Amino acid sequence: MKRMKTYSLKGAEIEKRWHVMDADGQTLGRLATQVANLLMGKHKPTYSRHLDMGDYVVVVNAEKMRVTGNKLEDKTYYRHTGYMGGIKETTLGAMLQRRPRRVVELAVRGMLPRNRLGRQLFRHLKVYAGPDHPHQAQVNASRKRQAAEAATSTEKSS
Repeated sequence: MKRMKTYSLKGAEIEKRWHVMDADGQTLGRLATQVANLLMGKHKPTYSRHLDMGDYVVVVNAEKMRVTGNKLEDKTYYRHTGYMGGIKETTLGAMLQRRPRRVVELAVRGMLPRNRLGRQLFRHLKVYAGPDHPHQAQVNASRKRQAAEAATSTEKSS
């Protein structure tokens, strides 16, 4: 009887791509799940949960994202200063006005694993409040590489 062997991907064989997500008009939670899946690499057929398989994700227009219900007044973010009685709270509405990037970052961080790998994956997330970002060169290189791969695969199948 022949036994099947599970192929384990090596670190050098992992391909990283760059994705740009526009948060304009998107719901916070749905955007965060899409971003977390891209960061973890769950969209790839070679996904391994113990490896950094994910891609880089750039989120633009974080200030134009929307939320449903009364979350702007009801959802509360807590942080602690480190001093006695130093707990601070901020509503989602105030956070969106002051630091819209932080809202997306906190939502995505909550969906990543809580270990070293999760912290490493979180570094691949770039969030910007407006429509401009400084990663256009990486995004273009990723698209060119993807187009070249698609062209070679069609030539092989012909």
